[in-house]
Amino acid sequence: MQPNPVLAKLGLSAQDRAVIIHTDDIGMCQASVSAFAGLHAFGLISSGAIMVPCPWFLEAARYARRNPTADLGVHLTLTSEWETYRWGPVSTRDPSSGLLDEQGCFHSRSAAVQLAADPAAVQRELEAQFDRAAAAGIRPTHIDTHMGAVAHVRLMAAYLNLALSHGIPMLMARLDEAGFRALDLDGEAAAAAAEMVHQLEAMGIPLLDHIIGMPLDSAEERLDRTIRALDALEPGVTHFVIHPAEDTPELRAITPDWPCRVADYRTFTSDELRHFLQGSGLHVIGYRALQQLMPVAAG
Repeated sequence: MQPNPVLAKLGLSAQDRAVIIHTDDIGMCQASVSAFAGLHAFGLISSGAIMVPCPWFLEAARYARRNPTADLGVHLTLTSEWETYRWGPVSTRDPSSGLLDEQGCFHSRSAAVQLAADPAAVQRELEAQFDRAAAAGIRPTHIDTHMGAVAHVRLMAAYLNLALSHGIPMLMARLDEAGFRALDLDGEAAAAAAEMVHQLEAMGIPLLDHIIGMPLDSAEERLDRTIRALDALEPGVTHFVIHPAEDTPELRAITPDWPCRVADYRTFTSDELRHFLQGSGLHVIGYRALQQLMPVAAG
């Protein structure tokens, strides 16, 4: 594909590497909120996204109100993945929506909601989450998607409509047809997705070249692995996702990957990573920079 037009609009060259260092899952638990507060104060991360249906949403919203300079979006949520710590829709309790599992919570996996959910119900749920965030005093800089749940031909329109109606950027990669085929989309779906990307860029909607981050697989050598991952970034605009949290009994009870989340928090509050970023040549940006590039007609 041609170089991302976002680079030129940001005053960068086609060979420059812009990166959004993004904090996922804010509000999932208390440890995620306190971690974001520490990370924002330390200054290495550049954006984050809040999970509206989750138990600690209100604390995350309070932080956002008290810190209006924080670059925060809505982490649109259609899944509830943990076994004993769960949440559900904010718009409905109707099983016919297809949003609920047998426990009355969101489905635990993206494939399940993609198969079962009524697209109209998804549209209402996404709008309800966004509206609740705004009503709580959050000024979203973008939207993105928890566990990639909206990345399906049946649900993508609801996601796009929400971003365009509010004039804010969305987490979306500017892939061509071959790129979408590599994501296991069939020929027709891959072609349609590539055409959608073309149309969005023609409208002036800022899109991303790469979506990567630190896997929740091992906490070992997290700092070194993070530095290697950032150092290997290619030219373009990258969404680099981490899942930081402070070490608390609640976090340990929720998820077995808690060591990785704690390691992300410690890594991105380390002087070693600050030193690396200062000499890396990377241009760290937030979604607010992309929000400023949204065309007026999209709002």
